Amino acid sequence: MKKDIKLSLILVALMSLLQADTTNSVVLEPLSVTSTAIKTDELRSTDAVEIYTQEDIEKAHAQNIYEFLNSHTSVIATPSYGNPFTQKLDMRGFGNNGYQNIVVTINGRKLNNIDGVPQLLSSISPSSVSRIEIIKSSGIVLGGDGANAGVINIVTKQNNDKEVSFYLGAYGVADASFFVGHTDEKLSISASGEAQKNSGTREIDSDGNRDKNKFSTASLNLSYRVTDDLELSLGAAFTRTDVFYAGAMTKDQYDNNPMQKGFGSISHQQYDSDALDAGVEYFINDKLSLKANASQEKKKSIYLPPSWPYEANYEYRSLLASINYASDDLSLKVGVDGFDGDRKSSNNTTSKNNKAAYTMTNYRVGNSSFKAGYRFENVEYVYDSGITNLKQDDNLHGAELGYNYLIDKESSIFVNYTHSFQAPDIDRFFSFNGTFNDFIEPAKVDTYSLGYNNISKSNKFKISLYYADLKDEIYMQPITFKNTNIDKSYKYGVDLYDKYIINPEFSVALNYNYVQAIIDEEKEGESDYSGNKLPGVSNHNIKATLSYTPNKPTTIYLTQSYRSKAYAADDFNNNFSQKQDAYMSTDISITYTKESWEVFAKINNLFNQKNGLWIYDDAIYPVNFTTTALAGFKLIY
Repeated sequence: MKKDIKLSLILVALMSLLQADTTNSVVLEPLSVTSTAIKTDELRSTDAVEIYTQEDIEKAHAQNIYEFLNSHTSVIATPSYGNPFTQKLDMRGFGNNGYQNIVVTINGRKLNNIDGVPQLLSSISPSSVSRIEIIKSSGIVLGGDGANAGVINIVTKQNNDKEVSFYLGAYGVADASFFVGHTDEKLSISASGEAQKNSGTREIDSDGNRDKNKFSTASLNLSYRVTDDLELSLGAAFTRTDVFYAGAMTKDQYDNNPMQKGFGSISHQQYDSDALDAGVEYFINDKLSLKANASQEKKKSIYLPPSWPYEANYEYRSLLASINYASDDLSLKVGVDGFDGDRKSSNNTTSKNNKAAYTMTNYRVGNSSFKAGYRFENVEYVYDSGITNLKQDDNLHGAELGYNYLIDKESSIFVNYTHSFQAPDIDRFFSFNGTFNDFIEPAKVDTYSLGYNNISKSNKFKISLYYADLKDEIYMQPITFKNTNIDKSYKYGVDLYDKYIINPEFSVALNYNYVQAIIDEEKEGESDYSGNKLPGVSNHNIKATLSYTPNKPTTIYLTQSYRSKAYAADDFNNNFSQKQDAYMSTDISITYTKESWEVFAKINNLFNQKNGLWIYDDAIYPVNFTTTALAGFKLIY
């Protein structure tokens, strides 16, 4: 591995010495927000948004979407108890359950699960992604159940790109991916795929075996304009994952060698997904259209020895339909959203079914933009063990109000209010030993945001302040392992983003987030958590990237990620002797591009910083705890 790192550093040094024309300047401009109910641009948006383009994603050379989110956006991604393929997401201070308070979509199809399993972003190859849009503390009207912290919309390419990429890295990492696209006036078709393997960085047993993993994913998307007024679309995707991961370790073990086995049990999971999508859009006239999309996803999760054997089969069915009106000054969207999800295991079948109707409107007059939307959603649960049959349903309401005032061509202010909700996942109704526990209340959140945007040719600056008032925030009580609700809690913070083009050679991007997450009122048994901080939430989250272009074909990225200390994930009493350590990683990458090919190299965690996820005292899962390196080649047709 040390040889790989030395070779990569040499490559970085040699390429940075190349001299060529650097007079081509980069100009910043407002980017469009394409995946919200109403299309607008980020300067006139009534929400706090982050937009990352295909170029941003390609230059980062991230091994997966999780890595890109964790190192370049305000989102935090952490392997779920050691599993790198289903990582937990968080933003705006929702902590260990943050991923259940974020709705994630791929071309409009939700990736959220009906149980406690995080979204499978490993199913998305970075080479297929056109843009990532993050809408913070908003999106409940279109996104629905779970959009308390916001939504992450991932959009795949629809263009004529054709590329093949390969890379090799330390610890037996090998990856190959491709994307082939064709677009004309009638037909748009694209195919993408990726296969990756990793020999592992951490021992999982006394024989020296490591936490190896592999996955493969592929997708096919097609749209055809039958007439000028009618367009049909089809899509298919599959993912196959196979991963070994080790359990927790003590603080002494972590300090001594985070690569060792630890005391926790070994997990071996195979997790597969197959998805189909179909859609139709009909334009009644130049202002009015009808759109409908249906999808089906089947998933299988199997834990194999040495894990405790367990198998679950999932089937998700969804339907989205809307009537859309758009003129120069007024946009209106009225729709229905249906989702049926089933999980079948050896001893029960549990379902979560969502049915919703919504409306969203946007009105623009002069320098003012207004947004208003409402969503009604019914969530029904069914539990059938063959002996016991239980049902429950909840009626939930979501609302969004927003206003943006364009001060001048470069700056704007916005204010918005969102009432959102999170219906419990089906695992919340079971106790730690798997027996049925009880139905619990949905969480409800009122969020108030105020923000300012300034986008000039050389600087993009955004700042927003927010306050969230929560009722019945969902959590698992760490002493009794009972799933229940926090009676009252609140969060507040500041999000700051700045991208500054210093000159044609240098630019810098900064993403800073400050958050406080407080438990206002909560008593469970003999425990009183009132006034404590929500565990697992860092007050400070910083991602900074310096870009250097010494010549036209060469780009060097230096990225620094930092999160401050926090209370361990189960420390609701705020009194454990061990805290979650600060997270720190320095990454460097270099890309050299010609017209038809590209070479790249990257080093992650350059200074070999140890990082870990603390659950409780002497229960630590190492995360990004060693230096890794990769180098690769991309052929562009």
